[in-house]
This record gives sequence, C-alpha cells and structure tokens, in this order.
Amino acid sequence: MTFKKMGNLIKVVLLICFSILFACDQQNKSEVQRPNVLFILADDFGNHDLSSTGSNFYETPNIDKIANEGMVFTDGYATCQVCSPSRASIMSGKFPARHGITDWIGAKTDEEWRKTNRFNQLLPPEYVHNLPQEYTVLPEAMKELGYKTFFAGKWHLGSEGSWPTDHGFDINIGGWDAGSPRGGYFSPYKNPNLENRKDGENLSMRLAEETIDFLKENKDSLFFAYLSFYAVHGPIQTTQEKWNKYRQKAEDNGIATSGFEMGHFLPIRQVQDNPVYAGLVEAMDDAVGIVLNTLHELGLEENTIVIFTSDNGGVAAGDAFATSNLPLRGGKGYQFEGGIREPYFIKVPWLNSAGKRCGVPVTGTDFYPTILDLVGADLKPMEHTDGVSLVPLLKGGDIGKRPLIWHYPHYGNQGGEPSSIIREGKWKLIHYYEDGRHELYNLDTDLSETTDIAMDHPEIANDLNKHLFDYLNEVGARFPKKDPEYNVELEKKYLENVINKRWPQLEKQRLNFLSKDFDPGNNWWDSKVTND
Repeated sequence: MTFKKMGNLIKVVLLICFSILFACDQQNKSEVQRPNVLFILADDFGNHDLSSTGSNFYETPNIDKIANEGMVFTDGYATCQVCSPSRASIMSGKFPARHGITDWIGAKTDEEWRKTNRFNQLLPPEYVHNLPQEYTVLPEAMKELGYKTFFAGKWHLGSEGSWPTDHGFDINIGGWDAGSPRGGYFSPYKNPNLENRKDGENLSMRLAEETIDFLKENKDSLFFAYLSFYAVHGPIQTTQEKWNKYRQKAEDNGIATSGFEMGHFLPIRQVQDNPVYAGLVEAMDDAVGIVLNTLHELGLEENTIVIFTSDNGGVAAGDAFATSNLPLRGGKGYQFEGGIREPYFIKVPWLNSAGKRCGVPVTGTDFYPTILDLVGADLKPMEHTDGVSLVPLLKGGDIGKRPLIWHYPHYGNQGGEPSSIIREGKWKLIHYYEDGRHELYNLDTDLSETTDIAMDHPEIANDLNKHLFDYLNEVGARFPKKDPEYNVELEKKYLENVINKRWPQLEKQRLNFLSKDFDPGNNWWDSKVTND
C-alpha cells in the first residue's frame, strides 16, 4: 500500500471515529438537556376550587403558583365526567369511547344496574375494567427515553396485574384498585401499597413526602414523577384547626339560608362553604407546596416541566356533595361544563409563558404528545390517537380546529345522565340516550349552559350530531339499552323521596358542618395525633 493510500485510509478512519464521537456527544447532550417532568393530578377537583380560578373561599397559594408561573388553559377538559376513563385517557392519549373504560372501574352495568335501586329507563353497557396492556402508555414511552418513572397515589385503572408497575412505572406508592382513600385521609390507611408509618399521618402530605424522596434520589438523572392525589375525593376529612378556620371564614362571608337546588336526579350544591372540604383542599395545596419547594432547593426548578390538572369536576351532587362549580353548571358525573372543565396548567420554565392564558379547547389526551414534544422525543401518533401536542400553543401559536368527544353512556352516581358530547369551537352539543334528544350551547355567550339553542340552529346541531356518531361508530363505542322492566311509577317514587327526604337532610348536614358545636364524633379522624 502506498503512503498516499495509507494516508487516505487514515483520514477515512479518523473521519469515521470523529463522526461516532460527535454522534455520541450529541446524544449525551440531548440526554442532559432533556427536562424532567412532574405531573400532579388531583381527584374530583373542580375548575373553581382554586383561588386563582375564582374561589373566594378555598385557599390554594401553591397550586396557584403553578398557574401564575405557567400557562393557564381556560378551556381545559378532562375526557370524562368521572375518574377512571379520564385517567386512562391521560395515560393512553385516547378518548374513552376508543379505549373502552367509559365508567369508573367498579360501577355496575347491564342488569346489575337494577341493584342500585335507581329505577332508571336504561341499562348501562359493559366497559373495559383494566388499562389495556397492548397500549404503549405515557410512562412506558418515558422509560424508553431513559426516564426513571415514579407513581404515588390514586391509580384506579385496574386490579392487580394492571397496577402502575404493570404499565411503565418503576415505583408505585399507594396505587391500586380502589378509587377512594380506603381508611381515610389519616393513617392507618387500608392500602396494600402504602405502608402505615404513624397514626394520624396525613395522606396527601405522605404522598408528597414520598415524591420528595424520589426527587432527591434521582436529582442527577432524568425523572418522570406522577403525583396522583386521592384528595379531594370523599370521604372528606380535615383537622379541627382547618375546620375552625374555614367555618369562621364561611360565617364572615355570610352563610346562605339554603345551599342546594334540585337537579334532574339529585340536589346540586350552589355555594362554596363546606369547611371540612375546604380544609381537605388546603391540605392538598400544602402538600403541593413542599414538592415545589423541593424542586427549588434541589436546583431542579428551571429544568422541570410542572403540570397540574384534575380527573373530573368538583362534587356538587352525590358522594359528599362537597363543592359548587358555579358559574359552571353541574359537577362530577354531569354532562355539563362543571363535570368536565378542569384546572389545566402547564409550566415550562424556558418558554416564558408565565401568567399567559389560552382559550383554545384542550383535553386530557393532549398531555401524552405534549410531554413527548417538550422533552424532544418523537411523537407516537398511533398511540396518542386522540391527542395533539400543545407546544405550538405554549409558544404562542395555533393547533387548528378539531372536535373534542366525550362518551358516558352511564348514569352517574352524582346525577348525570347517559350522554355523549362533542365540542367544536364555541359550539357544544349533548346527545341524551334516554329520549334521543340533543341540546346545543354556545359556550362563548352561555358558559353556564342555561339556554338550549338546538331549535334555533338545526343545521349546526345536526352536523355536530353526525360528526359525533361518525366517531363513536368508527371506534366501536358501546351504547345503553332500554330496560324492559322499567317502571315509571317506581322512578317517580324514588325522585319524590330524594326531594322530600334527601334534600332536607343535605341542608341540615350543611348547617351542621358550619355549626360552632359541630363534632365529627371520631376525634377529628385522629388528626390531632399529627398536630401534637
């Protein structure tokens, strides 16, 4: 071999080596530059349960801080009015009609529904009971990118074999079958995946402390931390100190003589003045605060995306009848804005979106592609089928128009009706399965959904209804069916009992919570132990 050829060969080898080293260096730089992600999910937390979204009763300075330092999506939605479906949508990027989890896991269906003694016209259809294993869900996608994945809190996406560690999370603290805090908000808990440490410990604070431990252990590596509070799901509980604070605040604000109005099936709370619930809200906010402070103390604040949202609207009827979502109509379980519109905050430190508000309709399926986009990863359009990246909005751009779909062919425990919804732009259409009617609302002029204008705009209503059912039929959605044993007199008697007995009981309970002599009868749920 001549010196010339040998020289050329050496040049080629050096060029190849340099290219490999450069590629490795770029890969390492990419990994170093990728941000961390902290996703905070509240349970049953309404759009107006925050100081920053209009409440003059609840105090939420730490969650408000996320809103003030990030972008507030004023038209942010959960994909369902109850929990399991919307949680599955965050994980999968698919609407409930597509992934099949259309009710909270554990709800009765078909002929079993009769055992609830609600005497309704329809029998709700069956639904999927576990987050499908064949999906590559968000935490699995993050693991593929080298992220350490952590879950703490409420899961409610399946039984053992379909827990967080079966769907991409390296660590699971407290996530299992149940959708409510078994044992309550003060230890001892009744949770197989959450060890009891000391009696009286607060559940929200414990989940925050577990998250902090994870952040400290992984501060030098990439992490995806998913803090999924059980709060503020019932049973609502608080400390005597917080109850007293909010009881006095309610008195100072002026206690209304009545707190409820009758809805279709149940009374619906009209005022925010429940001091027990307010204390539960503050405890969750306190927990959020210590996690945010830890990000700051560890020097991770500027390289961590922080997201805050809820899985459905606040509970205005059913469960603990705890809050009011006004001016939004209804609440958890309902087809109205109070049931599906949520706090929806995304803080991306380097995008300079602090304090900005965006009125583009967005939903829970959008988190999956948005997070991938923000961390510089390729999107997975075959997975997050019903979601889009919101990065253009975070940068001040646009994402174009697209319809949002909801499918809840069930009766909510909170009084909602079997229905499906489509929103396109300012228009929202609700289709009801009991009688086949649909309602149309212009959300730009009627956010409280007081006036059905379907008769005034038949072409718009019919067009939206067609788009809605084209989608539902395409994905194989399941629908309720008429109950051949339906008895109108039995349902009438049931509703009369609700009006004549349940409603007065709720008004009495509300005033009891606000009484200076209120006594929960169980040593304030052992919370005094924590305060000692």
